[in-house]
Amino acid sequence: MIKQFLLLGLFLLGIGSTKVYAENVTKYVNPFMGTATLWTPDELGYTAMDEKRAWGAETYPGATLPNALVQLTPVTKYRTGSGYQYEDHQIYGFAHTSKGHWNLLHLPVLPVTPEGKYRPDNYCSWFSHEQEEAHPGYYRVYLERYKVNAELTSTLRCGYHKYSFREGDERRVLIDITRSNNMPRRWDIKQVSNYAFEGFQDGEGRIYFYAETSEEIDCIDLEREFTNPIGIVRFKNPRNSKPLELKIGFSFVSIENAKKNLIAELAGKSFDDVRNEADKIWNDVLGHIQVEGGTESERSMLYSTLFRVFQFPHLRSDVTGEYRNDRGQIVKADYRYYTNPSFWDTYRNKLILLGMITPDVASDIIRSCIDRGELHGGYMPTFFHGDHASTFVSGSWLRGIRDFDLQRAYALMLKSATVPGRGGRPYLSEYLERGWISEKDTVNVPTGDEYKGSVTKTVEYAYDDYATALVARELKDKKNEKLLMQNSQNYKNLFDASTGFWRGKVWRDGKGVWIEDFRPNYPYYQYMYREADAWNSLFFAPHDPAGMIELYPSKQAVEQKLDSLFTVPCGGYEARNLTGYLGTYCHGNQPGHSIPYTYYFIDRQEKAQRILNRLMRDYYGMGSDKLAYAGMDDAGEMSAWYVLNAIGIYTYSPADPEYIVTVPLFDRVNFKLGGGGETFQIVREGKGERIKEITIGNKPLKGWFVRHDDLAKGKELRIVVE
Repeated sequence: MIKQFLLLGLFLLGIGSTKVYAENVTKYVNPFMGTATLWTPDELGYTAMDEKRAWGAETYPGATLPNALVQLTPVTKYRTGSGYQYEDHQIYGFAHTSKGHWNLLHLPVLPVTPEGKYRPDNYCSWFSHEQEEAHPGYYRVYLERYKVNAELTSTLRCGYHKYSFREGDERRVLIDITRSNNMPRRWDIKQVSNYAFEGFQDGEGRIYFYAETSEEIDCIDLEREFTNPIGIVRFKNPRNSKPLELKIGFSFVSIENAKKNLIAELAGKSFDDVRNEADKIWNDVLGHIQVEGGTESERSMLYSTLFRVFQFPHLRSDVTGEYRNDRGQIVKADYRYYTNPSFWDTYRNKLILLGMITPDVASDIIRSCIDRGELHGGYMPTFFHGDHASTFVSGSWLRGIRDFDLQRAYALMLKSATVPGRGGRPYLSEYLERGWISEKDTVNVPTGDEYKGSVTKTVEYAYDDYATALVARELKDKKNEKLLMQNSQNYKNLFDASTGFWRGKVWRDGKGVWIEDFRPNYPYYQYMYREADAWNSLFFAPHDPAGMIELYPSKQAVEQKLDSLFTVPCGGYEARNLTGYLGTYCHGNQPGHSIPYTYYFIDRQEKAQRILNRLMRDYYGMGSDKLAYAGMDDAGEMSAWYVLNAIGIYTYSPADPEYIVTVPLFDRVNFKLGGGGETFQIVREGKGERIKEITIGNKPLKGWFVRHDDLAKGKELRIVVE
């Protein structure tokens, strides 16, 4: 009966019905992982001269559900990624949305008292980590200034606050209605009944809210000191000894829908009901991966990083099925509408992993992208470089996720790859004409200036062409398949054999000329390379590793290049977006995350594993508090990298339905594919870093890649190491 109730609840919440696992794996999750920052030269790779902090992982510890609309989390500082930094000691409020990319943080709320002597421009409260805790779907902290124990939990579209005040203190709730990371220009808040208030706040779309309190409201005042006003909710019985509870429903459609969301998800439920339900939902999702062996810290890191994989993209549709599209129109659909999934970061691994566990969410994300693309000139949504939705579509379809219109998706992908225009790939005309993108002809390039990112765009467009070609093959569009496969070889056009690097060119006097001011270890922000340097832009051709290797004189030359990358110290240049160096390799940003696997293709797999093991061991859980990543999580990409390598398979070419086999940290991994799929096993036999033998379904595996179809049939992947 309990199981039936939970499955029904999961269906109603919109995350799908899947098996509930016996072991509670949420106990291993540390939501504070990734909230700390790197500070020392050894960790950063440079001696910081800039007073600004380096980028952390930009994660948050607050309460949320998988891919929810609401992320209810403490704010310690605005305009700082997620809004929460572990090294801070003051909380400004509990906001209801967070991504980790310097946006959102809608509707900050804070319990206050007159005894705490708050003012409109001075109301934050001190706190200590000793009186703070977080679990999946739950957060608690003691606010020292107001002597309040604040507890938070949430559903998909609602936040639930529980405030326990000191006996005898006058209870109030502060709504910082004018504040978020998006600096709202328009807002409204008003009381609508004895126990309810509502309003809206602009900022990355208009978010509407409807709130119910456990105490009768006396009034809502707007107080102002020097800058913007704050809303103060006052109560008729302000010194009640019972905990004050606040339920808030949200919608990007209307206040009416915010109220409907609240009724559907919170009506008749206590705080503990919602908290326990959140834990069960998280346990079900994370429990798709079960492991045996490994250390306690490895298990904790596995589930803490897996937890991060499901925090973005965000749901945007209501319980009614309505959402507001990119033109501001209200649409009712038969699927759940999600935000864009930060493709440049997440296409490498995270979106595929998400689809393996929650294929229904993956298909709805793709359907959302199709909707968005058809409204914007017929191009697939882009992010930074390329149109990596192509990789997501191809990789999902070929892995059996079929609940979307492939033909509609392909039309957008093909236009993105072949038709220059606003909304499509930047600089596509010259890419199609020459097979490469030129850089601006300049010298003395400042790190932070926005140039063309010509090398990064060229090699990533080539991979996007390959992904689109795979879909063309599925749809039997042979003409465009041939064209796109030819274009997928364009990654070779900026390879400089004289240096062994991919290097930018300028177009001068009717021809391409290598950029002379070339420093391989200089961390350009977007000159030639996007958030990388030449060293961390090596060996990116996941669709053609053999062709990539052949650009070099020999496999020995490739090995020497790789050995230098991981051993020669970096240049010590200060760039907040590049941190966490192993030699010159930077694990703290995504462009180089596939480089270690290059050793496989020169018959040095054990060297790759040595690097992978060190990265998993030393570049997650860094810093004095052991809570920092090597760099920014970027919507779960860095977390997914860890999860996949920890279990022994990695999405080297995510557009292809296969995985490169690595040595797992655990003796056995049981992976239950979502959507009613089979459970496959990954078994490690022996100790060491060199793979001696790989079998799939008791048959020897040819090469290093295992096909998704074989795993989906429930076959055992056995990895024998020495």
